[in-house]
Amino acid sequence: MRRRSGLYRAVAAGGFRRYATYRLATAAGVFTNTVFGFIYAYTFVALWSQRPQLGGYDQAQALTFVWTGQALIGAVSLLGGGFQEELQERIRSGDVAIDLYRPADLQMWWLASDAGRAAFQLLGRGVVPLAVGALAFELALPTRPGTWLLFLGSVALAVVVSFAIRYLIALTAFWLLDGSGMNMFGTLLAIFFSGMVLPLTVFPGGLGEVARWLPWAALLQVPADVLLGRHEGVAAVAGVLAFQAGWAVVLLLLGRAVQSLATRKVVVQGG
Repeated sequence: MRRRSGLYRAVAAGGFRRYATYRLATAAGVFTNTVFGFIYAYTFVALWSQRPQLGGYDQAQALTFVWTGQALIGAVSLLGGGFQEELQERIRSGDVAIDLYRPADLQMWWLASDAGRAAFQLLGRGVVPLAVGALAFELALPTRPGTWLLFLGSVALAVVVSFAIRYLIALTAFWLLDGSGMNMFGTLLAIFFSGMVLPLTVFPGGLGEVARWLPWAALLQVPADVLLGRHEGVAAVAGVLAFQAGWAVVLLLLGRAVQSLATRKVVVQGG
């Protein structure tokens, strides 16, 4: 067990170093997130000037939601990417058979790698947009260190939920020749149901209720609300973190079941 944990730590560190080498791509990502942050922010300013308490947020909270989303967009892969396409290509080519012979669990290997990627994306691509947003607008950022620690814990759970969703999508390559369609569909679901377009509390009626219980809510809506301190009291915070952890466990177990089904007979789709 100790050897395995050391192996996964090494894989996570390798994932961090791998993405740290893409300095130009990181700089481009920071620039893009910052520019789109301003576009979203001014859109929200116009919207909240007409509806000051839309979705239960005041303008400062709504703007904090915007810049939190731009800070997390890379870490939780709201636009897809990460290991997903690489794993699909290995499945298509048949190289996944080599992965299955490794002295490591396939799911845990990719989870560790994605955790390293997410850690770098949060530091390398997330901090600057949030800092720029805080300088340019009046944000409702917390002053208590404990709130920031809870936020980081929520982000870590969001990364696991995001991985579990993308892992399931990647596994469809065992049955589909081309996974690009599923990747695009997964990205659209993440953008709409995570709160990236609008906070889920803005969604009307039953749609909003359903959206807040879907796993994509764990990617942005929950971490942003934790940062904003919208869940008061230990029980309330524990409840939303348990919501994230519950989806993480369910989706990881589902991914393991699909993986077991798919790898009973590895079919090489070319290559």
